[in-house]
Amino acid sequence: MKVVFFDLETTGTLVNKHGIHQISGMIVIDGEVKETFDFKVQPNPKAEIVQEALDVAGVTKEQILSYPAMGYVYGQFTAILNKYVDKYNKQDKFFLAGYNNASFDNQFLRAWFLQNGDKYFGSYFWSNSIDVMVLATPYLASRRSQMENFKQGTVAKVLGIEIDESRLHDALYDIQVCKSIYDIVSPYKM
Repeated sequence: MKVVFFDLETTGTLVNKHGIHQISGMIVIDGEVKETFDFKVQPNPKAEIVQEALDVAGVTKEQILSYPAMGYVYGQFTAILNKYVDKYNKQDKFFLAGYNNASFDNQFLRAWFLQNGDKYFGSYFWSNSIDVMVLATPYLASRRSQMENFKQGTVAKVLGIEIDESRLHDALYDIQVCKSIYDIVSPYKM
């Protein structure tokens, strides 16, 4: 099984208005971590930038505008994918995995492909993804009423995973936490 655990940091929460400024992840094949990546990326020039979103990620507008261009990073990202998947083989794809990725990150990543002139997102990824928040729900259902919220950091702490609060909302750190949660709550062990 081929999985890309990934997380994005964006300039806001609306896929049709905001852009990606960090994409990080981990390539896991048959349970073995093959590679990690952490790209800072200049957002799409048409993207609106919301200060509150930057504050959450601990970055400034000046920082993200100095990151490498979107097209350059896209090339680096797809080069990694191409090492592990034959995009011309319909049976060879990654599952996308993340925390609450089905309703957020997946849409931003798909839009990013289109913004880079690539309409073949589905050549790399299965349409169904692995949402670790959804997997954690039945696992923690009996404890949910005692939990302050169901954010990734809170879920990790409840599961006994040590968290560095100052590093939350850095995409690379978040994906490491996500993978740790997955390793505990998933009924399927890679």
